[in-house]
Amino acid sequence: MTAIHQLVPSLAERDAVGQHALQVQRLLREQGIASDILTEHEPAPSLRKVTRSYRSFGTDPSDVGATLLYQSSTGSTIVDWLVQRPEPVVVNYHNVTPAEFFAKWEPVVAEELRVGRSQTAELAPLAELGIADSAYNAEELDAVGYSSTTVVPILLDYTEFDHPADPFAVDALRSAKAQGGADWLFVGRLAPNKCQHDLIKALAYYRAAFDPAARLTLVGRSSSAAYSAALRDYVAELGLEDAVRFPASVTPGELTAFYQQADVFVCASEHEGFCVPLLEAMYHRLPVVAYGAAAVPATLGTGGLVAESKAPAVIAEAVARVVHDRGLREQLVASGTDRLAAFDLERTRAAMLTALEPYLR
Repeated sequence: MTAIHQLVPSLAERDAVGQHALQVQRLLREQGIASDILTEHEPAPSLRKVTRSYRSFGTDPSDVGATLLYQSSTGSTIVDWLVQRPEPVVVNYHNVTPAEFFAKWEPVVAEELRVGRSQTAELAPLAELGIADSAYNAEELDAVGYSSTTVVPILLDYTEFDHPADPFAVDALRSAKAQGGADWLFVGRLAPNKCQHDLIKALAYYRAAFDPAARLTLVGRSSSAAYSAALRDYVAELGLEDAVRFPASVTPGELTAFYQQADVFVCASEHEGFCVPLLEAMYHRLPVVAYGAAAVPATLGTGGLVAESKAPAVIAEAVARVVHDRGLREQLVASGTDRLAAFDLERTRAAMLTALEPYLR
């Protein structure tokens, strides 16, 4: 039996890489290809039925002659095991955050990231193919010596964004909006590379120059306790305690409410390998203003305003244009909807099958 088994350090619910791995598994199984997801860390109970430990490899008949597809986004002991294996290896690269972003905040995390990036290079002579989910990521693979690379965007089912808005969250957000002021939204882990501090700084400028009642909502779990604490201290220092919200873990319905009630999605991140929330914002017909770093411009395309600088004045003035110019807003919403077609699931599934075609027989 032909088999392509995926290796994923950690499979998590509502995680972009994890959802991508599940989509790849579904795609391969539909083609009659045996495909298990082998993990290093035990997944959530709801995902245990679709995974097994990578340490169990060799115990299933489908393991004989299998191709190993490694989903790379962090450091993992899987790589130490993988470099000793004789099976064909394909690396699906989602990028590893450069360690310097975390060095002063979370040294342990920084070391894990250093290992992850060094492992990406370590796999170069072993990997028969590097699949990157953005051109930005493909350039990194080329730079460390991958002999063959291709770009296949992340496999994403837009119906995963279709959750009814939580009515209580909608009521609370509408109550706040009734007091006036534009609502900014960013969705992503509270992490140094995502630069939520720059969004706070831009909001302060915006409130001083355009709209003293504007608010910012930063949805996302913390990836650094130290950085998260610094963000809250910064908010207090600027006197923005009533203007900046930090809802850490939200339900799908609450997240829908945030997207529906916001006026603009604003991103100041300095490092993104793809940035799925940009697509989520466009899907919810929310105009986007984003700093043009890393993979952000390529993912956003013409679906939003790309700022060449994230200086507070530049971001604030771009947001003001979007909020106050109805024609521009409608144009961005329409362009965002068109942009989503580039990442349509049927299109990305076909691209993944094309990339993996040599291993399907």
